[in-house]
Amino acid sequence: MRVDSKPDFYEILGVSRDASQDEIKKAYRRLAREYHPDVNPNDDQAEQRFKEISQAYQTLKDPEKRAKYDQFGEAWEQAQQGGEWQGGDFGQFVYSNFGAGSFRDIFGDLFGDLGRTGGGPQGFTFTTGGRSRMQPEPGPARGHDVEYELAISFDEAVHGAEKEISLTMADRCPECEGMGGATQSCRTCGGTGQAQSGGGFFNLGAACPQCHGTGQVVTSRCSTCRGSGEASRRRRIKVRIPAGVETGSRVRIAGEGGRGMAGASPGDLILNMRVQPHPLFRRKGDDIRLELPVSFIEAALGGKVSVPTIDGPVTMTIPPGTQSGQELRLKGKGVRHLGAGGRGDQYVRVEVTVPEKLSKRQRELLEEFAETWDEDPRASM
Repeated sequence: MRVDSKPDFYEILGVSRDASQDEIKKAYRRLAREYHPDVNPNDDQAEQRFKEISQAYQTLKDPEKRAKYDQFGEAWEQAQQGGEWQGGDFGQFVYSNFGAGSFRDIFGDLFGDLGRTGGGPQGFTFTTGGRSRMQPEPGPARGHDVEYELAISFDEAVHGAEKEISLTMADRCPECEGMGGATQSCRTCGGTGQAQSGGGFFNLGAACPQCHGTGQVVTSRCSTCRGSGEASRRRRIKVRIPAGVETGSRVRIAGEGGRGMAGASPGDLILNMRVQPHPLFRRKGDDIRLELPVSFIEAALGGKVSVPTIDGPVTMTIPPGTQSGQELRLKGKGVRHLGAGGRGDQYVRVEVTVPEKLSKRQRELLEEFAETWDEDPRASM
């Protein structure tokens, strides 16, 4: 029987001792998001909790280490052979045994689904208190993405269009590249943008706290942006709207977002589509629906009628005896499938109309017809 004086690793992660590797990983990721120092700045308790969570996970995710922990408890470290973490500065342990890249390897899947910016190690975005902010890592930062709601007509949505839009965005000041003024190399990090190693777990691969990863510090305020690093920018851009978009569709225009810092790539412009309604057509997916009034003569005798479609009027056959509310299909007359070949269909709902006024002769003819008509439409009731 073993007695542990330190917190149990299973209790730290909140899992049972027979938890699967997948359960352990999910528990770690959930807790790491909650207690990560970037989400809890200047919170020593959260930092300590994060260290405990990371230590527990690094042990339990490895079947061999987990087996030794289950057998020896807190003495499992002494049972390990050389080259294993023996407590102390975990960041220095990772750097010494696996190299500087291991920090990002360990936390790659954690930050991968928090939304990397620019597809590289320039920074990651996380959300706290309903607001998103960027925590930069060393190196020039990619420009931010800009979202813009674009109202388009029904016809533009189903056929596609080229539009010129005008927008004003808060962007990096072009004079100082978003730095806020004239700069010089950061003395704290020597211009590398990286915090110096040897200061503990969170310094390895982290951004320099003095220059926030840019490698530069401001020496005098920019006269254009007055030190804010931001300036309003008005732009006119021609954009192509693909056929088949609908309300809620997002169209990404590469490279038309915010400026990148120090020559980094710009962000993207993301258009959020809002389609205006059409007086005749209703859209359901890629199908078009239309209500078509027909006379009771056309419904009874059948015939050919002109039907509006998104491509213009076409001739459609009304079968004899068509009932009010019956739907007829025009194949391939719907909306083009977005990003693919083919189209939806158009469904025409027949609405039989009854004349409100009749001439004397029309009434006589209907009365003669009624004398020969013996069908009861309510017989089945």
